[in-house]
Amino acid sequence: MVIVMKLDATEKDIAKVEEKLAEHGFRAHLIRGVERIVIGAVGEKKREVVIDSLEMLPQVEKVVPIMSPYKLVSHTVKREKTLIDLGDGVVVGGKEIVVMAGPCAVENEENLCEVAEKVATAGAKVLRGGAFKPRTSPYSFQGLEEKGLEMMARARERTGLKIVTEIINAQDVPLVSAYADILQVGARNMQNFTLLKELGKQNRPVLLKRGLSATIEEWLMAAEYILSEGNYNVILCERGIRTFEQYTRNTLDVSAIPLVNIYSHLPVIADPSHSSGERRLVPALSRAAVAAGADGLLVEVHPYPEKALCDGPQSLTPQDFSLLMADLRKVALACGRTLTTADESAEGV
Repeated sequence: MVIVMKLDATEKDIAKVEEKLAEHGFRAHLIRGVERIVIGAVGEKKREVVIDSLEMLPQVEKVVPIMSPYKLVSHTVKREKTLIDLGDGVVVGGKEIVVMAGPCAVENEENLCEVAEKVATAGAKVLRGGAFKPRTSPYSFQGLEEKGLEMMARARERTGLKIVTEIINAQDVPLVSAYADILQVGARNMQNFTLLKELGKQNRPVLLKRGLSATIEEWLMAAEYILSEGNYNVILCERGIRTFEQYTRNTLDVSAIPLVNIYSHLPVIADPSHSSGERRLVPALSRAAVAAGADGLLVEVHPYPEKALCDGPQSLTPQDFSLLMADLRKVALACGRTLTTADESAEGV
């Protein structure tokens, strides 16, 4: 349920509501929105008794039951979009489309720094790259682990890009958190609830990819695990779902983007690279995602895709990425959004 406080409610009034909730076995989550202060209450006890007692408190405006299975993720708790501030003016969920780009896997420092510099020049704000790579085959390249994280940190120092990288085990959370600006949960781990709970205890933004066969409700419920532990900085990522289609690696569910914007306050981005598995489709899917309301994109870029150790066929070259960014800017402007491109990056915009 959601307890909506009156506009003149004090910290003492809020504490009184939180105390009352604790008495009845509910966990309180204070959410300060632009228009109102609300307290999300999560628990398994009967609501009726606590609702009656809360409505008697003078600074409580109203108590609203949340009917959806996801509570803290719901628009009922927070009307306005959550903004994920990565620092240095990079905000996911605002007017600007934030593009995250880089190789699927960190292979060596030379290639990583080359692609980092080029995507930064083209307007990307976040460098993506996997140091830990869960693969379908145990014989495929599994990543450089901490060495890869160190390389990404040095690339950040050279370019000013934020970094996002995947985390696959709960025990690795302290290590990856020490390097990454955004902790990515891959599709295979969307329902790794032990990992989600641990990430919920961190003070780091989490990028949560949709599972290969997950419904939108299951995806939002996975996000609920993170928020329920106290971390409200979650970015949802539509990365394509498994269907019967054979011509693409996965099927980008474009409809998921506006649906998430209807049901949740969390920002949502799209991954056109994993959705298609085919670099020729990445520009069209990127345009479609931005037009559908995505707050950003996660694009794979490699300086030499034909030599890539992971996902070369779906990786753009830096030159093609720069062309994509210029093309996307037109779509963003048509949708009332903004997008930094190569010319603006050179000017320091």
